Amino acid sequence: MKLHEYQAKQILHDVGLPVPQGEVVSSPEGARAIAERLGKPVVVKAQVHMGGRGKAGGIKRADTPEEAAQAARDILGKRLVSPQNPQGMVAEKVLVEETIAIEREFYIGITVDRTSQRNALMVSQYGGMDIEEIAATHPDAIATVMIDPFLGLTDYKAREALYGAGFDTELVRKLTPILHGLYRAYMACDANLAEINPCALTTDGQVVVADAKITIDDNALFRQRRLAAYQEESAEDPIEAEAQRRGIAYVRLGGNIGIIGNGAGLVMCTVDEVARAGGKPANFLDIGGGAKADHVRNAVELVLMDPNVKGLLFNIFGGITRGDEVARGILDALQTMTINIPIVVRLAGTHAEEGLALLQGTPLIPAETMQDAARRIVELVG
Repeated sequence: MKLHEYQAKQILHDVGLPVPQGEVVSSPEGARAIAERLGKPVVVKAQVHMGGRGKAGGIKRADTPEEAAQAARDILGKRLVSPQNPQGMVAEKVLVEETIAIEREFYIGITVDRTSQRNALMVSQYGGMDIEEIAATHPDAIATVMIDPFLGLTDYKAREALYGAGFDTELVRKLTPILHGLYRAYMACDANLAEINPCALTTDGQVVVADAKITIDDNALFRQRRLAAYQEESAEDPIEAEAQRRGIAYVRLGGNIGIIGNGAGLVMCTVDEVARAGGKPANFLDIGGGAKADHVRNAVELVLMDPNVKGLLFNIFGGITRGDEVARGILDALQTMTINIPIVVRLAGTHAEEGLALLQGTPLIPAETMQDAARRIVELVG
């Protein structure tokens, strides 16, 4: 679950890190009121889960309250499109905060390293861009250290990372408390990613959290009640938000072939097979084990909310999930929805023969193997 910038900054403020003064609003009048209250130039920032929002026009500086209101007017309700997010997102809120005079920008982040099975601290003197971009353009400028799960982030590990990234002694002294604060927040809210980017050194020598990103482990929300309240706002995409409300594991991938399967491993294999056959997967959707007909119909409806979907592939290997239940769900979708795209169905395992018998005489196209199913749907979509 991704947090908005203002939510992440509040968490970091709560652990004692310096963040600019500001508030989040959803109207131009609110932006004007905050600017008047701050009594200084402000920056108006769209609160959307996307990269490149500045280039998309989602960040504007305002020297007066009236300019702040106009900036909010220009941003709110507009679809912001960037190279990182070509589908774009509509800004419904803006963060209005005091401007800071930045002399240098740094990157600080903590995430899970699945290879070492530890949390990894990453720092770089190249702030203001995604860590992937830093890795591509300045691979030697990122210092990474693994954090001992029993000791936590120690002073010597923080210094190892900072000196490894080329920071001088004075900056190491100033940034070490920032690293510790970020780690405290990361652990306290069960995050799997926490970034300060940029972490800004101001012209008067202060270190400030200029921007922040935190992603919470969904599996920990049962004990993160305060953060769970943000869940409705977490999805980057409206279809993903709807999937979250319906309790369906769905990720939008941007292609034109919808994919529904049971079991994360099987769905990922199906995505790979479609790509190998020359197609572009539109989504990952796992109906899980033991899915009933109504759940299958829900999944079909969700996939077809994406207007880019030109074909649908079912890949079901029945264990707990029964093939005849899946078939009933597909038939229900066909009877209650207008579906004008080809659908290829591969059913195997528990009650697969009964399921295939139910689908006889329908426009659905059966396939014996996953590879055959992927090839057929790619051919049909063209």
